[in-house]
Amino acid sequence: MPVAPHRPEALSGRVFRGTWATAQGLLTPAQLRSSAWRTLRRDVYADSRLVVTHQVQGVGVSLVMPRTAALAGLTAATLWGASELAGADDPVEVVVPPGARWTPGPGVVVRTAPLDGDVVVGRRGMRLTGRVRTALDLIRRGPVEDGVVLLDQLVHAGVVRLDDVRAMAERLPRSRGSRVAREVAGLADGRAESPQETRLRLLFRRAGLPAPVAQYRVFDDDGFVARLDFAYPDLRIAIEYDGLWHGERRTFLDDRRRLNRLTAAGRLVIHVTLEDLRRPEWLIAGIQAARAGRLAMISTY
Repeated sequence: MPVAPHRPEALSGRVFRGTWATAQGLLTPAQLRSSAWRTLRRDVYADSRLVVTHQVQGVGVSLVMPRTAALAGLTAATLWGASELAGADDPVEVVVPPGARWTPGPGVVVRTAPLDGDVVVGRRGMRLTGRVRTALDLIRRGPVEDGVVLLDQLVHAGVVRLDDVRAMAERLPRSRGSRVAREVAGLADGRAESPQETRLRLLFRRAGLPAPVAQYRVFDDDGFVARLDFAYPDLRIAIEYDGLWHGERRTFLDDRRRLNRLTAAGRLVIHVTLEDLRRPEWLIAGIQAARAGRLAMISTY
C-alpha cells in the first residue's frame, strides 16, 4: 500500500541524503520512498516539487563527493550564476586533489588538479571552485573561439570580471592550456549578450574589418531608440544579430517601430542570421560593400 507523502519542514525544498534524514528521525524508510521525494542518485533525494536543474544535481553530488573535492567547471559556473551553461542531463563536474580517488557512478565527471586556495565554501557547506578559477578552468580547455564565447557569457552573467580573469591568466605558470587561456582572455570583451554576438565579433576580426562598437546606444529627438549589437557610428551603420523568435504581434510591432526609428535617424541596418554565419564570406562582402557605399556618400559632401 502506498505511503502517504510526508514532508517535514526541515526537508521542504531541499536536497538531502536519505541515510541522514532517517538517522535524524525526520523520515522513515517507507516515507522516503513516497511521492514527496525524488531520487537524484544513490542515497540522495530531493523534494519532488523542485525543478531538477543542473544546480540541483550539483548540490546532490556535493553531498556524496569526498570532503577534499570541489564542484568545478560548468557546474561551478551555474552555481555562480551562469545557469544557462549546463542542463539537468549534463554531467556534474568535480575536481579532486592529487592522490584522492573517487568512483562516483554515472552523471559525474571527475578531474584531478590542485585546489589549494581556489575553493570557496558556499551555502550549507558546499565546496566549489572560486569564480576566477572556474573561468580559467573552462577557457583553457580550447578551442579558442569556444572559450571566448564562454568567457563573454560568464562576464555578462556577472560571474567574473574580465580584468580579474586576464590578470590571473597572465600569472598562470606554463602548463596545459595556459597559452589558450591567455589568448581567450585577450580576445574576450564581456559585452556580448549572446554566444552568436561573440562569434560575429570574432568573424569581423578574422576578416580584417575595423572593429565595430559593441552595444552602441542610439537616440533621436524623442529619446532612446535602441542598443545596437554592433555599430560603425561614423558611417551610421547598425549590425544586428537576429535570433529565432516566434513572431508574436506585440514583439513584431515593437521591432518594426524600432527599425523605422533607426532608419529615420539615418542608420543603415544590416540584419545577421545564423544562416549568414554559415556563409561568412557573403556576410563580410555585404558589410564591406555597405562601408564602401557609406564612405563614398560622406566623401561627396
